[in-house]
Amino acid sequence: MALKAVHVSDVPNLDQVPGNVTLNYLHSPRVCKGVNEDGDETKSGYKFPKFVVMGHRGSGMNTLQSSDQRMKSIKENTILSFNAATRHPLDFIEFDVQVTRDGCPVIFHDNFIFTKDEGEIIEKRVTDITLAEFLSYGPQNDPENVGKPMLRKTKDGRIFEWKVEKDTPLCTLQEAFEKVDQSVGFNVELKFDDQLVYTEEELTHALEAILKVVFEHAQGRPIMFSSFQPDAALLIRKLQSTYPVFFLTNGGAQTCTDVRRSSLDEAIKVCLAGGLQGIVSEVRAIFKNPGAIKKIKEAKLCLVSYGELNNVPEVVYMQRFMGIEGVIVDLVSEITEAVSDFIKNEEEIKEEILFAEDGKLLVKTNPQFSNEEISFLLKLITELIHH
Repeated sequence: MALKAVHVSDVPNLDQVPGNVTLNYLHSPRVCKGVNEDGDETKSGYKFPKFVVMGHRGSGMNTLQSSDQRMKSIKENTILSFNAATRHPLDFIEFDVQVTRDGCPVIFHDNFIFTKDEGEIIEKRVTDITLAEFLSYGPQNDPENVGKPMLRKTKDGRIFEWKVEKDTPLCTLQEAFEKVDQSVGFNVELKFDDQLVYTEEELTHALEAILKVVFEHAQGRPIMFSSFQPDAALLIRKLQSTYPVFFLTNGGAQTCTDVRRSSLDEAIKVCLAGGLQGIVSEVRAIFKNPGAIKKIKEAKLCLVSYGELNNVPEVVYMQRFMGIEGVIVDLVSEITEAVSDFIKNEEEIKEEILFAEDGKLLVKTNPQFSNEEISFLLKLITELIHH
């Protein structure tokens, strides 16, 4: 099968900021409506019914400092971005949820929101402002209102005007349920600040506000929860058993003070201790420690990956055959097309029946690679491990 070669150096740098064809052809893993009617899913394990593709913050995150216009096409984490993603054959939309001071779950990635007033840059913590103030930033649903200009701060401290080709208002979690096609699943990332220490009471307050919206508006939509905050992941599992919970980890790709976030082995321990259903790992951590895949499978846990390298079709293809069950991607159009091609080629190969010399039927089931393709993939994996 032919592969579309994309060199690692051509991948847009997506880590600068502190993270359908038609709908008739969309195949959502409906099993995510509920883990198990009896709530005893941890006894039998949890598994996606197919390889899943998830749109990162909708149609992809915004990298304002990038020269790649695809990373500045539509404002991330908005209804417009979510609906644009659903035009492709993906399974889930991933987005970040925080709770405002007055208890409303809103969709926004960064811990702080920035604006400029009379030349002065003003920053406010999202969880410290009210819903009304949060929605006052950026474009407004009422054309008579003028929103506050939005800025964004990168990990290295630079501040950019939040300028994209298609700007659109910020939104709440409830709006996402009401305005995004029902057949598309939601990967609800529970967003908390890594620099803060949360009490159980604070976590419970935020999670209960989120669960209230989910249970009132889910209406059968496939849903999963995920979080880098291990205590939040464990707690939401205790608060509900309807939807699967995944522990997010960089798998040791970055230094963390919380040992539970330091490796895939630690992530497995967290999941088993708290009855979680799976792990979402940075893809480089998986390639650096491929042996962890077997351990995760033996623990009856699902494994999904995220990271900039998931925008390379060959990387996604290798993960599919390594046993990884899904990918979170920014280049939704390119990767959903590539995955569709993978599956189509696999089906054609499976259907190819050959006859041996003795007359017995042989079925050709494994994908065939040319020497050039094998060489490319080996080189790619080596670069991934050292990237």
